[in-house]
Amino acid sequence: MVSEKIAQLINEQIAHEQYAAQYYLSMSAWFFAKDLDGIANYFRVQSKEELMHADKMFDYLNDVGGEIIIGEIAKPPHIFENAVDIFEKALEHEKKVTRSIFNIVKNANDEGDFATTSFLQWFINEQVEEEASASQYVTKIKMVSDNPSALYLFDQELATRVFVPDTNA
Repeated sequence: MVSEKIAQLINEQIAHEQYAAQYYLSMSAWFFAKDLDGIANYFRVQSKEELMHADKMFDYLNDVGGEIIIGEIAKPPHIFENAVDIFEKALEHEKKVTRSIFNIVKNANDEGDFATTSFLQWFINEQVEEEASASQYVTKIKMVSDNPSALYLFDQELATRVFVPDTNA
């Protein structure tokens, strides 16, 4: 049902999602080391969401008869300048993921692969939310990073985030 080209692009996206999970886990570790457990929690939840995205793509590719080839996952960086640097890198990474998903959609549209285009609509909507959220957190971390009391409150805000598996997967 799915072409080799689209299967290859989805396999690459699975690897991108798995890398993102590791990248966010690395960011989480940085915040844990700074005793900012709430912000660490935020990135830990981000990591879990990325793995869920990879699983959704894995399952879709299996459902449409595509060959699943697990790609190599690069080691993410673990040294960051500061909290602002991390949030800016997270936003840039989300933009990169969005471009990658758009590329799959474009290729699926070019091939008339309406099933893949339909499947990826969920990811497009998710990326709109992810980029908006990441952008908002960049703004917030820039406002609070030099103010210990504000940083404490921001940390407490992000501590409330919980991972919620997508039941529509």
